[in-house]
Amino acid sequence: MHSLVSLQLCHYRLPPDFLSRTHLQGTKICRENLPGVVTASPRMTISTNSNMEESRCSLSSLAPLEAILFDIDGTLCDSDPLHYFAFREMLQEVGFNGGVPITEEFFIENISGRHNEDICHILFPDWDIKKGLKFMDDKEAMFRKLASEQLKPVNGLGKLCKWIKDHGLKRAAVTNAPRPNAELMISILGLSDFFEVLVIGSECEKAKPYPDPYLKALQALKASPNHTFVFEDSVSGIKAGVAAGMPVVGITTRNPEDLLSKAGATFLIKDFEDPKLWTALEELEREAIGATVTA
Repeated sequence: MHSLVSLQLCHYRLPPDFLSRTHLQGTKICRENLPGVVTASPRMTISTNSNMEESRCSLSSLAPLEAILFDIDGTLCDSDPLHYFAFREMLQEVGFNGGVPITEEFFIENISGRHNEDICHILFPDWDIKKGLKFMDDKEAMFRKLASEQLKPVNGLGKLCKWIKDHGLKRAAVTNAPRPNAELMISILGLSDFFEVLVIGSECEKAKPYPDPYLKALQALKASPNHTFVFEDSVSGIKAGVAAGMPVVGITTRNPEDLLSKAGATFLIKDFEDPKLWTALEELEREAIGATVTA
């Protein structure tokens, strides 16, 4: 069966300066430009009130901690630039937006963190769903080609994984990504043996932003939401974790900080090296030790 668009994946290596030219984290979303955004808005860095943020950077109520749940795309790895590039190239090929490339604003508002079927309805409301899903399958194949060559972990991931293992915590990966993508990314990152559970949104009754994937992970791990927290980088993922009854630590790899905060993130970190995260984990340890001594 012929592909919806003729892709020569070897021709689509991400340009060397693409990551430095892509600033999804500091992008201002202009709704009036959607869905057909012709020109990008000016970049904007969104600052956070440090005093307010520090006062919220606590996970101590979770002690003793049982489990940590991770999103994959944009959380374990900085994959959004690869997805953005794949969507931009393929949508241009099929004449989306009159052949004008989509902008980062459009990607953040309409694509990032969403389930593929939802993306189909947003991008191609007049297309037959089978045709839309075929497009998505081709896009995912392009992403996997890019990822196999260029995917990198978020800073500090190895350090955090060691801390989790040293503390004997349960862990699961929970994602809206298709299973082939999720398994490939976990394998590239060397985490195939780290995660005890992998939950795929499309294999649940409802994907993120509904809580179903996170509730399924809790059930599989036999963990309580009262002693578990989540790492997420997208609005839909944060909403899902909050709806499942857990605190969510937002990672600002690419998405705007104000959107992540409004979605309900307990606090935000730049990456897994962020001192705010390690301060919170140390406080959790002290709370757990104190509870043990008291008991």
